[in-house]
Formats: sequence, C-alpha cells, structure tokens
Amino acid sequence: MSKSRNVVVAMGGGPTPVINSSLRGVVETCFALPERFGKVYGAWHGILGVLREELLDLSAQPRQELALLRTTPAAGAIGTARYKLESEEDLSRIIDVFRAHEIGYFFGIGGNDTQEVCLKVAQAAERAGYELTVVGVPKTIDNDLGDPEFRLVDHTPGYGSVARYWAWTVQALEEENRGSAPADPVLVVQAMGRRVGYIPAAARLADPEREFPLLIFLPEMNPGLEEITDLVADMVRRHGRALVVASEGLKLAEVGERRDAFGHAAFSSSRATVAQILVNHLNDVGLPARGLARGQVPGTEQRDAILYASPVDLAEAYQVGRKAVLLAAEGTSGVMATILRAPGGIYRAEYEAVPLSEVAGKDRPFPPAWVDRERADVTDEFVRYARPLLGEDMVSVPLVEGRLRFARLKPVFAEKVLPEYVPAAYR
Repeated sequence: MSKSRNVVVAMGGGPTPVINSSLRGVVETCFALPERFGKVYGAWHGILGVLREELLDLSAQPRQELALLRTTPAAGAIGTARYKLESEEDLSRIIDVFRAHEIGYFFGIGGNDTQEVCLKVAQAAERAGYELTVVGVPKTIDNDLGDPEFRLVDHTPGYGSVARYWAWTVQALEEENRGSAPADPVLVVQAMGRRVGYIPAAARLADPEREFPLLIFLPEMNPGLEEITDLVADMVRRHGRALVVASEGLKLAEVGERRDAFGHAAFSSSRATVAQILVNHLNDVGLPARGLARGQVPGTEQRDAILYASPVDLAEAYQVGRKAVLLAAEGTSGVMATILRAPGGIYRAEYEAVPLSEVAGKDRPFPPAWVDRERADVTDEFVRYARPLLGEDMVSVPLVEGRLRFARLKPVFAEKVLPEYVPAAYR
C-alpha cells in the first residue's frame, strides 16, 4: 500500500465514559506517524457519516481540544450511530466515499455490532479490489465482546468505569437504605444489562466482604417474580431490610420494550421498567416488615458519568486505540485490537490482536461459574476479576467557572465530491 493515505475513524453503538480516550489514542498515534497516515477524519455519527460523506477533519482541530478528549465522555465529539449495515448499495457507497477521499485506513470503535460493521467494510473493499486496512477498537460497557474463556478479550474499555459507577452507587444506596429502613425497608435499583449481567454484577464490588443485605439478579439467572419475592422476604426477615440490584433485562412481565436498529431491546425507551414492576409487586404482596419498597432507575449516566471514570479504564482505552493504529501501520488488517490480562498475581494489561471474524456480532455471556448457587449474587471469583479495573485514583476533569470543560471540535468537514446519498435503511 502506498504511504500516507488518509484515515477515517468511526464510533458505533452506545457510548462510554472513556470512548473518546480511544479516539484520542487513534488520532494522536496517526499524527505521530505522518509517513504512513495522512489526514485523519472522524465519521460524523458513525457509519452514517461515511454514507452521507460527512467527514469531520480531525487534523484541522486545535491540539488542546483533542487533548481534552481524554476526559470528555460519551460520543458528542464526533457522534455515534446504531445503523445495521446490510445493503450492498450501502457497502458500495462506503467504498466510493473512501476512494473519493483517498482513505486507506478505517478504524471502528465499538462493540460486537460495530466490529461486524468493520468486518463487512473490509470484505466489501476486498471484493471491490480497493486497498483498505481495517482495524477495530473494542468498546462496550456491557463487557460482552469476546469469548467465554476470556482468551480473545479479557475486558472492554468502558466496563471498568461502569463497574466503578455501580460500586460507588451501591455504597451510597446502602447508606440510604440503612438509614431509612424503618419506613422504606427495601430499595430496588435497576442496572443496565439487556442480556448479559456484567454490569449488575459490579454491584458486588461495593461490598466484597458481603456485609450489606444485598441481592443481585442477572438476566442469565432468569428469576421469576415469586422467586425474587421470596428471596427479598427472607433477606428482610434476617436483616430488617434489603438492597436489590436488578438487571433491566429480567423477564418479569411485559415492559413494552422498544428495539433499536440491531433488534436489541432499548429498555430506557420502554413503557415500563423492571424496577417499577418489582416494586409494585413487592408492595402488592406485602413485606415482612413495616414500610414500602422503593425503586430507583439510573439512566444513561451509567455510560457518560466521567466523574466515575476509572483511571485504569481511561489509560487502557487510549492504549488499545494506539495499538489499533500500530497494527495498521504494520499492514495488519481484518483484526480488532484487544486487551488481555498478563499472567501473575499483579494486574497488568497486554495489547494484542484478534481476527474480526472471531468477535463480530457475537455476545460473550456472563460465566455460569461466577453466579452464586442461590442465584441471587455473584462469586468471589468475579470480584477478583473485576476489582483491578476500578483503579485507585480520582480522574481530574478540567473546570471553567464551575462547569466541566469538555472538548469542542470545530465543524471543519471534508468537501463533499459525490452525489447526495440516503442510507438504504432510511428510504
């Protein structure tokens, strides 16, 4: 491949507190290798930006703003998308856009669906005889990207920060529940996790010594309302109160769920919540104590709360973005950069590559061996796995006049040279 060809980096799926750290890792590493990488463009709102030929010129941005990406959460900087790439016409359009702007490298930051997009783009380029290096960058708070044996992916950027969010949130909820138990003995809180339970499992990190009256229900446990009710009642009888963390994906009743472009349930857009269904049921049948059950449903702040970000997560997100560029510079294509855990008793991350075909479109389940035998908690083995991802320091976010200072990129776009195009799924 000829030297100094241009770059497109795109985000896909739900954001995380550290996704822009990966973006920064990609951009800064490309800048450091000008003999290999030319202009760097951000696809405006993910693969939709490629289809619409909306390419934000990241090379034209002030370096100060790019540095601020480190502590800028979510995807507001260049945008993300949930768009299922299925049409051959869409794939042909992507190659046309890349050809028109001399794009030789494509990096996709996202989870299993985004890695599937990367794989399809790589295959489309090969069919078209177009030279394109494609490397994925992992991202998902769900931690469900990879294989059940953790050989391909140990964990994904974003998970360490959402795990810290839940560890700290449950600590604070325990203070609330312990203090208000005479009036409100049961506090139900709902965590993200449609099909896979790594996020609600992180609640156990708040109480590794198991001193709280804490119950955790993952979607893999598939408990019924009556089973949960009995376990809550037993906990209240023993401790006078109960703190319940329930996955949004529990199949307790009809929640009127809506679905995104990939067919995934979008519970934050649904008509009801698991937490409300459970609270209503507990109050209807009655508790073995005075008072009522209360519910709480944290929303999308789980994936954009930068003040909860793990410093370990931030550093690894940057390094895995950097690794993706180094792989591309070596001519490696059709892979995703990955994080592995070095052997030994002291936690250390290593960065390698895995074929896109091994991770694209595949969910990694929560290990059954990490589910407590009573199916209302997780094991100490999970705690040992997740604990190092929390980090020990607070992340420092710049403030200006008391407000968080996030990156603000200038709207400098590549000149459009192709006819307007409407993505196939939007017609």
